[in-house]
Amino acid sequence: MAVHEHSHRSPGFHLPALRRHWARSLAAGSGVSARADTHTAREFALASLRLLTGFVFLWAFLDKVFGLGYATASGKGWIDGGSPTKGFLSSVAAGPMESTFHAWAGAGWADWLFMLGLLGIGAAVVAGVALRPAALAGTAMMALMWLAEWPPARQLSDGSPSMSTNPFADYHVIYAVALIAVAAAGAGTTWGLGRLWARLPVVRDHAWLR
Repeated sequence: MAVHEHSHRSPGFHLPALRRHWARSLAAGSGVSARADTHTAREFALASLRLLTGFVFLWAFLDKVFGLGYATASGKGWIDGGSPTKGFLSSVAAGPMESTFHAWAGAGWADWLFMLGLLGIGAAVVAGVALRPAALAGTAMMALMWLAEWPPARQLSDGSPSMSTNPFADYHVIYAVALIAVAAAGAGTTWGLGRLWARLPVVRDHAWLR
């Protein structure tokens, strides 16, 4: 009688393969979690940058309207008859547009344009809507203010030191880049109304309004 010997495989034979599968699954899960955490952190960082930048413009508007005692002294606000542009533009003492800014200082159209710009940019950026138009308007405003302060000058027109600490990168440049960054990243969807804004028919048809 022939005896057939059957090879008996241990139930644990497949464990190494299972362990490798579990390890790959855990690694993949960790990778997805890490990417999600990084994405969330980036969204929160950009939203924070958006809110702080927008508040800079919005606060400047409120301070100049009501004379809150910071950049604008109490009783010197727009509602008190003060001019939001006269003090700044009339004090320009360097740069290629010095005489032009002096001519604009205190003009009604300049006051209204400047204040509407501060309000519109600040409100839009804080709310997370119309970030692209706000970035364009804010960059133009910052460029004009950069020209007014003219950081490249080491001396003012009267020969006194300008006290400029950098010939190019001052806070106006930083604000402009921040506006462009939050607009390019679509940072209005986190802690903002960006999603609701994007659903409006006019915004869907005109992407530049986002």
